[in-house]
Amino acid sequence: MQTKIADVMSPVPVTLPLTAPMRSAATLMRDTNIGAVLVVDGDELLGIVTDRDLVVRGMAEGADPDIASIAEVTTASPITLAPDDDPAEAAALMRRHGIRRVPVVDRGTAVGIVSLGDLAKDRDDTSVLADISAQPPTG
Repeated sequence: MQTKIADVMSPVPVTLPLTAPMRSAATLMRDTNIGAVLVVDGDELLGIVTDRDLVVRGMAEGADPDIASIAEVTTASPITLAPDDDPAEAAALMRRHGIRRVPVVDRGTAVGIVSLGDLAKDRDDTSVLADISAQPPTG
């Protein structure tokens, strides 16, 4: 049986509304040990915001993380995958677009997220990236 994205993704994605303050996103990422939050309106995926977005597109540009919303740094209408998609095709998609995380959507609803680390663990759990991705956070 061929592996599907549903087999390697992180299910139950962490989400926030577009109006959430940047600090809320950063705190949520820290507390849940993740690098991206899906931005939603109810069940509808609006975008994705990463830890890098918060720092480079937000705070480095002078945004106050307690006042500015994640709307200012969210990547709207992100590239998505479906649960039945092939992980090898997902890796090629990520390489082609230079992205590290992709929301997984089923009938318009965000159902998960897949990262380079997830794909690395699936393809070769002895690779350096898979090993790093499996480690608990430091600091």
